[in-house]
Amino acid sequence: MADQTHVLFVEDDDVIREATQLALERDGFAVTAMPDGLSGLEAFRADRPDIALLDVMLPGLDGVSLCRRIRDESTVPVIMLSARADSIDVVLGLEAGADDYVTKPFDGAVLVARIRAVLRRFGHAGGGDRADAAGASDTGGVLTFGELEVDTEGMEVRRAGRPVALTPTEMRLLLEFSSAPGTVLSRDKLLERVWDYGWGGDTRVVDVHVQRLRTKIGQDRIETVRGFGYKLKA
Repeated sequence: MADQTHVLFVEDDDVIREATQLALERDGFAVTAMPDGLSGLEAFRADRPDIALLDVMLPGLDGVSLCRRIRDESTVPVIMLSARADSIDVVLGLEAGADDYVTKPFDGAVLVARIRAVLRRFGHAGGGDRADAAGASDTGGVLTFGELEVDTEGMEVRRAGRPVALTPTEMRLLLEFSSAPGTVLSRDKLLERVWDYGWGGDTRVVDVHVQRLRTKIGQDRIETVRGFGYKLKA
């Protein structure tokens, strides 16, 4: 298991859990599968997996609450699984700290592609090749926007001198904004660059992560440009 990507999969439906576990294992993943939220939390704490797949509707401890518990302890990537694309549970899961979601029923190949896309951006949270940002002072890889400092080499963020804790997805999102301050980035472009989507995705993922980022770096730092997207104020 040491040489394999370890997936924690929490799903209460026996058929889906067993079939998905087999499919992931065939693709080379090591999988720990649990039937409920409480056992999933115990497995997470015991095994420290590389990524967690959480069904929204779980007995004992629901998937959103489980995601929140995991996020309190770790920045490990989390993908939520939801039976309804328009469910409020999707947004709640993203607000709880999930990095992405997949709608059930899902194709195994799509799930594997989504897992690998998340793992790629977590393994390559950098963006230093775009570190020279017009409109920002740049000293040794540190970009400064007012009281906000973004260290593109050390992958650290400070606000008014105080460290800001970001998940890797939030960090990549901020790096995209800070690479081109004042430039409007569309939701589709952010999905492509941050979430590594080679196909159309749900822009709610972008909107919720922008809001989460705003709460950490300042509500006024990222501006909404209606009908076009978002931009970082220089």
